Amino acid sequence: MSKLQIYGIARTRAFRALWIAKECGIDYEHLPIEIGDTGAKTPEFLAINPNGRLPVIVDGDFVLFESLAITMYIAKKYAPGRLYPTSLEGEAKTWQWTSWALNEVDRGVNIWSLHAVRLPPEERDAAKRDEALKVIAKPFKILDTAVSKQPYLVGPDFTVADLNVAAVISRAIEMDLSAVPHLKAWLERCLDRPAARDALALKNKADAETPADVTRRIARINRL
Repeated sequence: MSKLQIYGIARTRAFRALWIAKECGIDYEHLPIEIGDTGAKTPEFLAINPNGRLPVIVDGDFVLFESLAITMYIAKKYAPGRLYPTSLEGEAKTWQWTSWALNEVDRGVNIWSLHAVRLPPEERDAAKRDEALKVIAKPFKILDTAVSKQPYLVGPDFTVADLNVAAVISRAIEMDLSAVPHLKAWLERCLDRPAARDALALKNKADAETPADVTRRIARINRL
C-alpha cells in the first residue's frame, strides 16, 4: 500500500493534517509545498488540488482537500472509536464543533496572530488586532463553558473534535486567556499531547523560517 502523502508546509493548515497523522501513528510522507506561484499554484499541484490551497492529502488513489475534512477522514479511517466517535451523537458533535471552529473563530484568531505576532511590528494594525479580539470574545466564552463541564468536547477523552478546534485556535496560546481559564487549560492539554508537540515543532520551525514578504502575501491573499 502506498504511503499517505500530506502536501503543505507546516505553517499552513497542513499543521492540522500532520497532527492527526501523528496521533494515529500513520507512516506518512510530508511534502512541504509553499503557497504561491512556485508551490500551490504550479500546474503540477493544481492537477491535485485545483483550488491551489493547502493542505491536500493523497491516500492511495484517494485525493482530499480542506484541512478539517482531512482530519476527520484520517481519524475515522485510522482511529475509529478512539479519535473518531462511533456513536451518531458523538459524530454529530464532532461535526458541530468542527463547523463552529471554522465559522466562529478561525478568521479572528488568524487576524489577531498576524497583527500581534507574525507581521513585522511596524506593519501591524492595532485596530484590526483589537477588533479581532472583540469578535472572538463571545465564542471563546462559549468554548470556555463547554470545557468547564467535561475534559474534552465530546466527553472524557480527546477526539478529533478537540484536535480540530485546538488546531484552528492554536495560535491563541500566545494570547492573554485569563478571562477564559477553562479554555486555556483545555488548549494547553491538547497542545501538550506528544503528537501535537511534534506537529507544533514543524510549524514553529516553518514560522521561524518564513520571510516577511511571505507573511505579507498571506495577509493580502486572505484579506487579513
